[in-house]
Amino acid sequence: MSRVAEEFQLDLSFTVIFWEGAFLLHIYLDADACPVKAETYKVAKRLGLKVTVVANSWLSVPERSTIKLVVVSDGFDAADDWIVEAVEPDDIVVTSDIPLAARCIKNGARVLGPKGKLFSEEQIGEALAKREILSELREQGVVTGGPAPFQPKDRSRYLQALDQVIQAIYKDHPQMR
Repeated sequence: MSRVAEEFQLDLSFTVIFWEGAFLLHIYLDADACPVKAETYKVAKRLGLKVTVVANSWLSVPERSTIKLVVVSDGFDAADDWIVEAVEPDDIVVTSDIPLAARCIKNGARVLGPKGKLFSEEQIGEALAKREILSELREQGVVTGGPAPFQPKDRSRYLQALDQVIQAIYKDHPQMR
């Protein structure tokens, strides 16, 4: 088989990538401020996963046929809009952007934060509400800080959560192994 990937419909529920005899899971990275790009590339290489890195400016990515960089305009939410348009059910999206997470979950994607938090349909509404409240408090000067700095333990939590998401997808869709 050539090194060109072929896309096709499977069970009419999602598009999968067929690459040299195997179905590939697809990870989308909301990459501009993503601290776990290198970890994602390593996992993707080890497991043979496809990664699309979406950013507002050029970034260096490993030269592999399964990793693609998409540079979008600097427009407001341009990267988010591109990801939402491209993502399919059971794709994995890595982002710390709560509104983007909500939009991707609505499309059936599995969404993971870079600190290892798995966003689910059950709790995304609460996360959006909390984000809105904190935004209002910041505007009033009540809250001035942001999220806690990224720590080494966050990398570990992210890798564990990514593995759990991948295994859950494989369990739901054994043909993707």
